[in-house]
Amino acid sequence: MAVIKNIGRSGVKQEAAKAGEPAKPKSVDLLEGLLSPEERVVTPLNPGRNKLKPATKAPEKPAGLLKKLRKLRMRHAVIVGSFIAGVAIPASLSTFYMIFVAADQYHSSASFAVRSIDAASGGDLMGLFTQASSGNTTSDSYILIDYIRSSKMLAEVEQKFDLDSIFAVRGLDYFYGLWGGEALEDKLAYWRNMVRVNFDHASGIMELEVRAFDPVQSQEIAKFVIQKSDELVNNLSSDAREGVLRASREEVELSEKRLAEARVALRAYRDQSQEVDPVEGAKLALQIVGGLEAELVKLNSDLATARTQMGDDTPRMRVLKARIESLEQQLATERQRLGSGDASGTEGASSDVAGRIQKYESLETEREFAERAYGASLASLEKARMDASSKQRYLATFIEPTLSELAQYPSRLLNSFIVTLGLLFAWAVFVMGYYNIRDRN
Repeated sequence: MAVIKNIGRSGVKQEAAKAGEPAKPKSVDLLEGLLSPEERVVTPLNPGRNKLKPATKAPEKPAGLLKKLRKLRMRHAVIVGSFIAGVAIPASLSTFYMIFVAADQYHSSASFAVRSIDAASGGDLMGLFTQASSGNTTSDSYILIDYIRSSKMLAEVEQKFDLDSIFAVRGLDYFYGLWGGEALEDKLAYWRNMVRVNFDHASGIMELEVRAFDPVQSQEIAKFVIQKSDELVNNLSSDAREGVLRASREEVELSEKRLAEARVALRAYRDQSQEVDPVEGAKLALQIVGGLEAELVKLNSDLATARTQMGDDTPRMRVLKARIESLEQQLATERQRLGSGDASGTEGASSDVAGRIQKYESLETEREFAERAYGASLASLEKARMDASSKQRYLATFIEPTLSELAQYPSRLLNSFIVTLGLLFAWAVFVMGYYNIRDRN
């Protein structure tokens, strides 16, 4: 702090120059002139305080720069290390396994379809593959696909072939081989992986592909699978036919039994009445009654004529009277055979012709109705047979199981590429997720 005395401005400036102090601003000199000598004690201002200096970036310290560089290098090192550990090494190992370790697999393929026989189809051979396919066989095709991939098919194949030996591990290929002693679920999953069925819904054609480590074994397994599939389709067709025909056959059996009972009852009646047709017997009885009545009328006429000529005690008159009496008795007997003459009628009476005719007509009506019902049931059975023919299914094999000469599986380059792509995607997701969470925190 400097003490400014009341001296002239020039003297002050000279003293300040001699003392080596910087010159005071004019505003300070003016202020000191207004104050008394005792109050002229001021603190000189920093000469560069009121001057604006341009903003300049402070130089970074070398230690902070090195620290950032170290962090950046560490981050890149972690990314590269994780890529090598998570992508490069596993992808290289999988590629090496696919190329040098995985055993060759040979496939046998076959094409077939489930077809139905249409009764209205043409007689040519192409009708079996065009019009015959008009039936709804899609559900049967899906049933067949499920059967091929089922545990039942696996059990039937195991009875025929030794799958543990056929699909056993080849060399060091423990990934594609069957170790042996697996559970049923694991073996079924392996079977579904080695046996595949592709179904074309538009054409109804199924393509079967069986893989094995030996081409002959794959072909034999494919033939066996097609054989069992054919048996299944035939069983389904037989069940469908039996389901359609069962009701019709039962109706035919009932109608046939009813007809047989009606015929037996009619025969028993004929044996009992000792006449084949009471109606014809009645007609004959009517003719007899008519003849007797005509003869009786003639005799009465002769008797009336004879009375005009002779007495009642003459032999001729006695003969005529005897003949008339005999004819009247015979006529009464024949009329009694035709009917009892009772207007009320006795139900169940069979001694007269009317009762026999009534019973005969009842039995004959039952027989005729039973015959018509039997004929209708036969027609229904025939129609059911025609409908069942349209529901008949069969397995049409277009391509027999093939024998491979070159191994097509496993797809070494494709599998290696898929594994590498999957590892790269998983690594990228992990890295982006990690740094996203880190930046948020």
